[in-house]
Amino acid sequence: MSIAVCPGSYDPITYGHIDVVERALGMFDEVIVAVARNSQKKYLFSADERLKMAQEVMAPLQRVRVEIAEGLIADFAKAHQAAAIVKGLRGAADYDGEQAMSLLNRHLSGIETVFIIGDPNLAHIASSFVKDIAFYGGKIDDLVPGAVASALKEKVRKNAGK
Repeated sequence: MSIAVCPGSYDPITYGHIDVVERALGMFDEVIVAVARNSQKKYLFSADERLKMAQEVMAPLQRVRVEIAEGLIADFAKAHQAAAIVKGLRGAADYDGEQAMSLLNRHLSGIETVFIIGDPNLAHIASSFVKDIAFYGGKIDDLVPGAVASALKEKVRKNAGK
């Protein structure tokens, strides 16, 4: 059975992320959506909130499970006997950032990274943009699933009161 790990912050999960996971299912028997905890990043949603949103969004997909990834993704992938780490690319800037990470992950674990070119119709969607749009009251319902849009709007509303 071939397993792929699809790591990300998923802060929040978007239609672009879902597209990459669905396409990875065409190449692997199982996909693990690894909700990463990066000590260097500041998240809007807690790891548990990101996990819950990703689980809800991925629930209709067969052969997908969602877990929190502690520590290095290379170690997580190795522990789960992954055949590959899957990353989505929207363009050259994404590739520039991901290339060194893929080489490092291969160095640490021997596991290759497979890049999936994102759907051009979704290339404008990034979690950071979605959060920004939500913060300013813009329309996000066509960028993220309904449950995610609701959670994001609620989070922004709560944070505005602080």
